[in-house]
Amino acid sequence: MARGLDKHKARLEAVAAFGKDLARRAGRKCELCEEADDLRPYETDADEEPELETLILLCSRCRQVTAGRKDDPRTLRFLEGAMWSEVDVVAATARAILTRVDANWARDALDLIEQS
Repeated sequence: MARGLDKHKARLEAVAAFGKDLARRAGRKCELCEEADDLRPYETDADEEPELETLILLCSRCRQVTAGRKDDPRTLRFLEGAMWSEVDVVAATARAILTRVDANWARDALDLIEQS
């Protein structure tokens, strides 16, 4: 049991080590919705070693939505802008969430990105 806990703590420390770089890249705002409250690094690929290219700085709401919580589609319109981010992990995360949004505007946004 202690070995698993040590491994988990080491992973959290590895993720935390990217905190300043993430905050700088994100302008100290959520990289999806641009809120500035309760920001934390979020791992998009927990199977790989943490690196800046697989981490995204998210607010609590966006962490929950990214993890699978359903939200009112009208409140997720910010994803239309985030899907065009120059940061690959941000754009990919926005697109992944959009695939789960049941709304015409989300399907239209995904069609638009496929056409470009």
